[in-house]
Amino acid sequence: MNPSTGALPASALQGLRVIEMGQLIAGPFAGKTLGEFGADVIKIEAPGSGDPLRNWRLIKDGTSVWWQVQSRNKRSIALDLRSPEGQDIARRLIQEADVLIENFRPGTLEGWGMGYEALSAANPGLVMLRISGYGQTGPYRDLPGFGAIGEAMGGLRHLTGEPGRVPVRCGISIGDTLAALHGTIGVLTALYHRKVYGGRGQVIDVALNEAVFNVMESLIPEYSAFGAVREAAGSALPGIAPSNAYRCTDGYVLVAGNGDSIFKRLMQTIGRGDLGADPELGNNAGRVARVAEIDAAIEHWTVSQPVEQVLERLAAAGVPAGKVYTAKDIVEDPHYRARDMILRQQTRDGYELDVPGVVPKLLGTPGTVRSSAPGLGDDTDAVLAELGLSGQEIAALRGKKVVA
Repeated sequence: MNPSTGALPASALQGLRVIEMGQLIAGPFAGKTLGEFGADVIKIEAPGSGDPLRNWRLIKDGTSVWWQVQSRNKRSIALDLRSPEGQDIARRLIQEADVLIENFRPGTLEGWGMGYEALSAANPGLVMLRISGYGQTGPYRDLPGFGAIGEAMGGLRHLTGEPGRVPVRCGISIGDTLAALHGTIGVLTALYHRKVYGGRGQVIDVALNEAVFNVMESLIPEYSAFGAVREAAGSALPGIAPSNAYRCTDGYVLVAGNGDSIFKRLMQTIGRGDLGADPELGNNAGRVARVAEIDAAIEHWTVSQPVEQVLERLAAAGVPAGKVYTAKDIVEDPHYRARDMILRQQTRDGYELDVPGVVPKLLGTPGTVRSSAPGLGDDTDAVLAELGLSGQEIAALRGKKVVA
């Protein structure tokens, strides 16, 4: 809050300076999140090639449309971090920053003389987010790691897919984004600690496999207490009933009828009041014991109807249910539009693009899209000028290919 006016800032993180050294998904997703809430995110990229994400998946006008989302609200400086002069510029940028984000293999920055001890000596308040495959310590520290491997070693892949078949991925890079979100929580916690308890920064050490492991619910306690190893269960939620996907004439519908009163309403709606009144099925444990019978009864009802009709009848009965959405369904859904979860964004390449909105929603200082994703090195001159370099000095660095 502005002490003189009592007014809230336009953005929650206004005035926060972030240097992003990461590439691809995990580090940059954390930078994206901080940028959406007002942080000034300066992204350091390699001259000539830039972040490989610029060329991932579907390309429009020479640039990935994924890049347009991942790098909005950021400024790009093309800087050769492998050169001594480039490292010196990076140190100067970090000296004036609040947060540094990196997702190199452990030891990379130390090899450049840019470990946390060296950087914090010049900037004691620095908060450093380090995302890696297995963390900065431990026997696997030096192994290469990607999100997909983190998903496997974190326990997630074992649970995805149909029983007895090859484990499948969930379709997105969930290991990377979970690590990024845990990293963002760590950054905000460290910034709060810095502000309230004395002004010093710290390192946030996030491992991809640990970020996945952290959301694995009761997996370990169940094994510890019972020796139970949770297995893949397709679309069902093991140990909770009924909660599954059921066939309709034109697709599938997800039904979560596992609350005691919800189950009774669901059974009345499908014409199986006898099951709803059965005392053995009045609690979750009883329903789990007879889940195959319950699932068969629900699908017997859904299989002869279209998805929309099933959804209308279940909504009227107060039973949680939903369609399995595609990207087309999401873009066309009025609820997504009403909550600004689909935004129209103008790219620097000159075309408009539908992109996801900002999550979470802060009602006092909401996140925003202030600028579209930059071209490689779009902001090199401006950022270097802010450091005090003259046009002549910048030109000399460009001539040496230290910057672009």
